[in-house]
Amino acid sequence: MKKHLNILSLLAVALLLAACHDRETYADQKDRERDAINAFIVKRGINPITEAQFEKQGFETHLDRNEYVLFDATGVYMQIERAGCGEKLKDGETATVLCRFTEFNILGDSVQLSNENLFYSSIVDKMDVRDISGTFTASFDAASSLMYRAYGSASVPQGWLVPLSYINLGRPQSESDQVAKVHLIVPHTQGQYYATTNVYPCFYTITYERGR
Repeated sequence: MKKHLNILSLLAVALLLAACHDRETYADQKDRERDAINAFIVKRGINPITEAQFEKQGFETHLDRNEYVLFDATGVYMQIERAGCGEKLKDGETATVLCRFTEFNILGDSVQLSNENLFYSSIVDKMDVRDISGTFTASFDAASSLMYRAYGSASVPQGWLVPLSYINLGRPQSESDQVAKVHLIVPHTQGQYYATTNVYPCFYTITYERGR
């Protein structure tokens, strides 16, 4: 029973937001989202950098400066905590990627979903990812994905795919090997179904590991 509480709470949040949105225009909702993201950046002491600066730094974000690169085309902010072992997905390659994640609703100021807690620790979200000339497409495995269970969609949020151009996908072979880990601020246009329909941003911490 307890395992269903988080998912049921998502529905309650969606209904509450929908009721509020009845009195708002889409422009109002986007303004509110933008304000929430800006406030979150200030609160977390985040230092945004440009894509040009990110490239100049060798596609690294400096953790000691709490840097996040802003991708102007999508509005996604990304910090790479670990680039990960292994190698990047190759052009034309399809791979199974295993993810541990925590989803924080920025507008609601609360953790919304996570497979890193006790209730869902047995679930590792699995997605099939394909790289076609640097454009990534992906879908969740319905049988083994908390995101699919929560939102009823196999579609992977576009924001989750942004790091794949910059991180390695591997499986640790030694004690020194670590899987890739990133932090993302994802606006509703790049988010999961509830975020998209109810216009709210999410903050994610995600690890990426190549499946067998």
